[in-house]
Amino acid sequence: MKYMFPFLMAVLPAMSASPSQSGSGSGVPGVAIPKTTAVLVLLTPKQGVSAQQIMAVIPDEIRETVKLYLDGKIREWYSRGDGNGVIFLLDVKTEEEARALMETLPLAKQGLMDHEYIPVGPLMPLKALNPGALQ
Repeated sequence: MKYMFPFLMAVLPAMSASPSQSGSGSGVPGVAIPKTTAVLVLLTPKQGVSAQQIMAVIPDEIRETVKLYLDGKIREWYSRGDGNGVIFLLDVKTEEEARALMETLPLAKQGLMDHEYIPVGPLMPLKALNPGALQ
């Protein structure tokens, strides 16, 4: 495991994919953009929202998030380590689908939370382990 980071840093510059998949959106020039397989959602209370406002909605929020989990839409969920919200890994293919799901939740309906959406997918530098996969 200690060699994984140096390996990834070594192959990142060499990982140029087809022109349709490389470029500006990845933040690293020439790196293939993965197919979105999930969306990470960071939820934090909006500026000025009190804990009491959030706690008043929490029973309904929990019921609705459990429904999404049992429906297979929330793959994983975590409390933030800084105590400032939660993180969901949604089993969706687009940011738009993730936004639509989050907008159904009571805290979002009441405008109490900020949401940050991060599409995620396979770790593309791992293609270097299988050169045939680059074609």
